[in-house]
Amino acid sequence: MAKKEETSKTVLERIYNIPLRRETLKVPLFRKANKAVKTVREFISKHMKSENVLIGKYLNLKIWNHGAKNPPHHVKVNAVKDDKGKVFVELVDAPKEIPKAEEKKKTAKKEEKEAKAEEKPAEKAEEKMEEIKEEKAEEAKKIEEQEIKELKKEHPKAHAPKMPAKPKLQEARPTAPRSV
Repeated sequence: MAKKEETSKTVLERIYNIPLRRETLKVPLFRKANKAVKTVREFISKHMKSENVLIGKYLNLKIWNHGAKNPPHHVKVNAVKDDKGKVFVELVDAPKEIPKAEEKKKTAKKEEKEAKAEEKPAEKAEEKMEEIKEEKAEEAKKIEEQEIKELKKEHPKAHAPKMPAKPKLQEARPTAPRSV
């Protein structure tokens, strides 16, 4: 038989603003982000009284966002401690992770609702969109015709006759007298 996953209960949940600048100034440029991650672990283990600290995906991405040489100066995190002593640290604004079993149920229900909703209103919506496109095309044609009429008024078809080109005069170059 398959083993059931034991869900852990949340014992403690706190929000911290962890300062990283002081610690990252103590290391070379190429190690700053590594030091920032270690600083987060130390800070959380000290304040939440647990050595088992897990850093969330979004917090890790935030620290490494600008590369190893330029981590943020401070991060606002949500720390959750469960009854087993594990502490999970994640950004405050990070989306909540949903267990996969619940996610599958929700997506299946959503797909059924969408399928029912798409049958009738989708056809009506497509017809409305086509009508709107046709109206816009007609309006554009009318506007083009008006612009063409205005251009014709400004520029008459018959242009003024061109002046005939004057024949080019060739300069007579003086030549040396011929000796006879």
